[in-house]
Amino acid sequence: MPWNESLLGLLTALGIGLLIGTVRERLHKPGVMKAGVRTHAIVALLGAITFLLGMYAFVVTLVMVGVMVALGYRQSAPEDPGMTGEFALLLTAALSGLAVQNAPLAAATGVVVAGLLFVKKPLRHFSQEVLSEKELEDALMLCAAALVVLPLLPTEAVDPWHVLKPYAMWKIVVLIMGIGMVGHIAMRATGARWGLPLAGFFSGFISSTAAVAEFGRKATDKPELTSAASAAALFSTLSSLTLFCLVLGATSQALLRSVAWPLAAAALAMVCVAVFHARKLAPGSEFQITASEHAFKVTHALLMAVTISGVTLLAAGLRQMFGESGVLTTAVLVALVELHSAVVSVAQLGVPDGVQPVFARWGVMAVLASSVVSKIGLAYLSGGKAYGHRVTSGLVALLAAALVTMNLAP
Repeated sequence: MPWNESLLGLLTALGIGLLIGTVRERLHKPGVMKAGVRTHAIVALLGAITFLLGMYAFVVTLVMVGVMVALGYRQSAPEDPGMTGEFALLLTAALSGLAVQNAPLAAATGVVVAGLLFVKKPLRHFSQEVLSEKELEDALMLCAAALVVLPLLPTEAVDPWHVLKPYAMWKIVVLIMGIGMVGHIAMRATGARWGLPLAGFFSGFISSTAAVAEFGRKATDKPELTSAASAAALFSTLSSLTLFCLVLGATSQALLRSVAWPLAAAALAMVCVAVFHARKLAPGSEFQITASEHAFKVTHALLMAVTISGVTLLAAGLRQMFGESGVLTTAVLVALVELHSAVVSVAQLGVPDGVQPVFARWGVMAVLASSVVSKIGLAYLSGGKAYGHRVTSGLVALLAAALVTMNLAP
């Protein structure tokens, strides 16, 4: 190994030892003699040097450090049964060898280890006092759904029209559960007034339809949240509209330019209504969610996934029956559950030279109207009249602004 790479490895190992040792020494109780800055630095240099000498020497060093750590823990266990310091010293020795082989990775890992050691009290406070049992249960369920169940499902279609895919259907369930979790965290962190709208905006990039349904459930469970939940649903539609424009531009820039003003007016009108509903929650009466509540309902997520899959299957069947002549009809039906997929079909209605006909422009409006209608119905079904009225006001403002601007700026 070139001397400059060896020097870099030694310096990186020394830095890791100094960093971890400093954090450990600051956490020591007064009068307690444990491995601190010097011990970690020396162990790091020892590990790096023996790694340069050969793998056998490095393994012997690790074994020697492990034996000494075990002997030290045997003496200190009656007073301090924790093993964090012992494992930190062993990890310092292991990272010193990694520093010689891959300095950037070792340095990054060392910083992460030091950070974990430093935030001992905040982590303990979060796990023991902030995080509730129900929230932990929800987090584990979400992780199981996303990391255990989802990868096991087949990605191939299981219906004659090749549109129903178990992987995609379960992904919708995971998305709805994730939206509920994000909204729950945002509310606990910042309160209901702006926590829900913020969560709504980011969840709209995933699925605004699912967001409208999930925030409707929150409004049903907690009527105090109706205004904030309505604003969250409208902000999710705003982010969905942003993604809608990006997809449309990627498919047909000419068509996007021809409907740019109507879409801009629609977004502005809806934002005004959303902000109005968000501000209606008085500061003195702002509702704070409690830690004992569930972040989402699995049955609600499953019902949404089944509904979306059913509409998608119906649209595929109509397309199969009527062929390409039914593209617009199919797009309007698809827009009931997935706005971005529908706009791709509409964008393909233009002529090859990029001059989009009026038919394609009004096709965009039809797809947008279909999405608005489905969200209005979903808002009433999931959140009741109060939530439905508020969401409808924003969505109607969106559609009206788009149609008026469409007629004024042909």
